Formats: sequence, structure tokens, C-alpha cells
Amino acid sequence: MFEGLDLNNMGKMLEQMQAKAEQMQEQVKKVELTAKAGGGLITVTANGSGEIIDLNIDDSLLEDKESLQILLISAVNDLTQMVEENKKSQAMGMMSGMNPFGS
Repeated sequence: MFEGLDLNNMGKMLEQMQAKAEQMQEQVKKVELTAKAGGGLITVTANGSGEIIDLNIDDSLLEDKESLQILLISAVNDLTQMVEENKKSQAMGMMSGMNPFGS
């Protein structure tokens, strides 16, 4: 079952994975993702870690609390989904090229 598994390289592979994970975390912070709602009346931007870094609300919504809440929730939910998809994509990219069965 474990034929071809190079145990001598496992430690090296784990070190490489840790280094790539740290590198990925730094890259993720540099990514900016933006979601819009209400045809652009609300724009929310986050970095790849999911931290909200910008929020823009059109003045026309300031007197319509209910619409503002609905659109804000929609934009934040869309952005949260984008962040998660980006994280998965980054993780898959990190794992590609890793071969535990040797070269």
C-alpha cells in the first residue's frame, strides 16, 4: 500500500508545506476582493483574510434604513463567499506540486 512512499523526504515535504502556507498567508493579505449590491449603491472591499478594508454607501440610501440593511447584508455575504473561495483556491495552488510519493 505504501510502495513508493519516500519517508526520508516526508520531513522535507512538511517543511516546504509550512513555508508555502506562510507565504500564502502573506499573499492572501495583499488580495483585495470587492462585492457590490444594489447596482453599486453599496460597495464592500475586504482583503483575502476577510478583513473589511473599505465600505462605500451611496447617499441615497441614508434615509432608507431597511434597504440599506438588506443591501449591506447582501454585499457582505457575497464578499464572505468570495473570500472563502479565494482561500480554497490559494490552498489548492499550494498543494499542487506536492508529491508525497517522491519525484
